[in-house]
Order: sequence, then structure tokens, then C-alpha cells
Amino acid sequence: MEILKNIEIEGRHGKSILADVFYRESREPKPVIIFSHGFKGFKDWGAYNLLAQYFANKKFVFVKFNFSHNGISHAKTDEFDDLDAFGKNNFEIELDDLATVIDWITETPLVQEHQKNLSEIYLIGHSRGGGISILKAAEDIRIKKLVTWASVNDFGAKWDESFVEKWKKDGLIQILNTQTHQKMPLYYQLYENYLKNKDRFNIRTAVEKLKIPFLVIQGTEDQSVSMEIGLEFKRWNQGLKLDLIPNADHTFGVKHPYDSLNLPFDAQIVWEHTLDYLK
Repeated sequence: MEILKNIEIEGRHGKSILADVFYRESREPKPVIIFSHGFKGFKDWGAYNLLAQYFANKKFVFVKFNFSHNGISHAKTDEFDDLDAFGKNNFEIELDDLATVIDWITETPLVQEHQKNLSEIYLIGHSRGGGISILKAAEDIRIKKLVTWASVNDFGAKWDESFVEKWKKDGLIQILNTQTHQKMPLYYQLYENYLKNKDRFNIRTAVEKLKIPFLVIQGTEDQSVSMEIGLEFKRWNQGLKLDLIPNADHTFGVKHPYDSLNLPFDAQIVWEHTLDYLK
């Protein structure tokens, strides 16, 4: 298996993007999957390296990457050691990062032309990365299939008036990372950028517009993104396929760090359903 780790891609917002590519060399060009992690996530979280190997073994070129402002520097690829960058992140940056990665895998000579089928570029996104992937799929005709896992459907859903007032007054809010116990800042620029681009960031509009094959996978016991959100996606676009995974949580049983070679049952189901859909 060819594994290209921690490739540095020049970003559009002052910080570069780290990416990994997994594939098996063959004479036939393979569809390209680009995976987007979620909020407080990163490309090496949990079982994502196993995920990349799984799809590479199933005849895909699999790309995973760190959003440029996800709070993890290039020095430590699994620690949030750049909280200022985390605070300066916004949805526009993440959309531009994903576009940059799509451009890069299309053009890079690191993966030879005969290895990748660039007429079949697919997106998979988890949680907030799902929302970003939906928006990008709706605005980029190169994307031919889309899969989301526990995706959000409204970036601003939890921002009520009193929350925004305090955010503006203080200039930032602190988000507790329950895993690392860090207080992670979100600067008020995130909300300003959201307002400025509200039409572009409307996930419902994007879902209603999508005509490509679209699979939504959602756990019924997800404490972060409720099952109702998965049902709402289906109401917005009857053409998409909705898979509800009984009793599954937000990460489908995977934790970080993840040292086992055996997947939790829920994650195994998610990967298999995704593979069947993309094949």
C-alpha cells in the first residue's frame, strides 16, 4: 500500500493544510474519496488511519486532511497546540481548505494520473465536516457522490440572541474540550463571517439543490447531533438515502486514542454501508 503522510499543501488563509493519501497501486484508475473531520477533530483522530487503509484496500484513493485552522500545528499532529488558530477558524476557511485539497489531489504528481479517476471524486464528512462537505458538493461540479456521518444541518442552530450578545461583548467564547480538558477559544469573527456568508452557508438550500447520489448516516442515540436532524435531511431531499444506525452514538463507538485493529460494531456497519453506496 502506498501511504503518503503529512503532505503540506499551501492554504489560502495564511496556514498550510496537512494531508495523507492512501491507495494501492494498480493499472486501473480508482475513484478518489476526500474525508473531512469534524469540530475538535483531526485527520489522525481515532480510527481514521484504519479508515484510510480500509478504503484503499477496496480500490479507492483515500485522502484525509487537517483543516488549516483546526488548532493542531504541524509539529504535533494529535495535540491542540495552536488554540489561536482554532479561534480564528470559520466556515469560509474550511470550505476554501476543502476546495484546495480537491484542487491538489487533482493536480499533484505525487499520485500518478493513471492511479486516480478524477471523473469520480467523492466526499465523506463527519459532523461539522459533513456540513462543509454538503456545501462544497452543492457548489463544485467535480463532486459525483456524497456521504455524511452524523452531519450537522445548521451551523448557527445553537447561537441564540443572548449567546451572541455575550460573544460580541467578550470578543470570544470558550469551548471545553472534554477529552483534553482544554478551554478552546472561538473569536467573534466566526459569527461575523457566518452573517456575511449566511446564504452560502445555508445547508438546507444546498441539500435541496443536490442531484448527485447522497447518503446520510445517523446514529439514533447521538448526543451531539440528534436523529431528528437525519430525518430532516430526508424531508429536505427525498432523493437522498438515509441510514439510521440503531443505538449508535456520535462517533459510532470509536474513541481517541484508538489502539485496536478491530472496529466497534457500529463503525463497521457505517464503513460497510458507505463502501456499498460508493461502489
